[in-house]
Amino acid sequence: MGGLTIATWNINSIRMRHPLVAKWAADARPDVICLQEIKCLPDQFPTAAFDEMGYPYVAIVGQKGMHGVAIASKLPIEELDNDALCPRGEARFQRVKIDGVEIQNFYIPAGGDEPDPETNPRFKHKLDFLDNLEGYATDRARENSDIVLVGDLNIAPREHDVWSHKQLLKVVSHTPVETEALDRVRDAGQFIDVARALIEEPEKIFTWWSYRNRDWAKSNRGRRLDHIWVSPSLESAAMTGGRATFRVWDYTRSWEKPSDHAPVTLELRG
Repeated sequence: MGGLTIATWNINSIRMRHPLVAKWAADARPDVICLQEIKCLPDQFPTAAFDEMGYPYVAIVGQKGMHGVAIASKLPIEELDNDALCPRGEARFQRVKIDGVEIQNFYIPAGGDEPDPETNPRFKHKLDFLDNLEGYATDRARENSDIVLVGDLNIAPREHDVWSHKQLLKVVSHTPVETEALDRVRDAGQFIDVARALIEEPEKIFTWWSYRNRDWAKSNRGRRLDHIWVSPSLESAAMTGGRATFRVWDYTRSWEKPSDHAPVTLELRG
């Protein structure tokens, strides 16, 4: 593997927002763009637009009108089998190999509003997905593969990954049952959470800001829902360049009709 810059972005409808991807990619110039919540079937994905951006290789796991993940790359993509991790069989996971690195792209369920699996089936679905992922990560860790796990994991795990730890402890995405489940997944796969390996607390990191905040930058009530993790074999490649190799491109949140998520990039240095 040479140098490889990988991006993750919950785009919240790729057909609506692919011009924003083009605008951002011209500035950021990542080698690989992992997208979540594309909200389309594979034949509806704007592949021609990505070809024009300089990303002729695309792998898509789509679903009509909702969910969906995709990976666009400047380099050839080897598509790998997608294991059945989602309990409902929704389009929320894919894995590919690019330049010798396995990339796992996830869109974990948001979980609804009530953090109770007994009364909220959507929250139970989220926890069940994480349970499946923990077992999968355990099995894959034994292979000692070069893996980058990215995506909208819909959990802000650390105290300083949210604007107010105290006020959000009972809010879905930051409840202890979710953060502990995500910790178990990370530990099972022996993954390094690159953001927090490079940027220590108490510095806050946010990747998502609610549409309900009219002036998102002024209120800055964000959460770190979008993640990039690496396997132990890639720790040196992820860390050697220091914090400059990791970036949240938050200015995109101010564009017209933006996603509520900002893109996140990591530069792996071979």
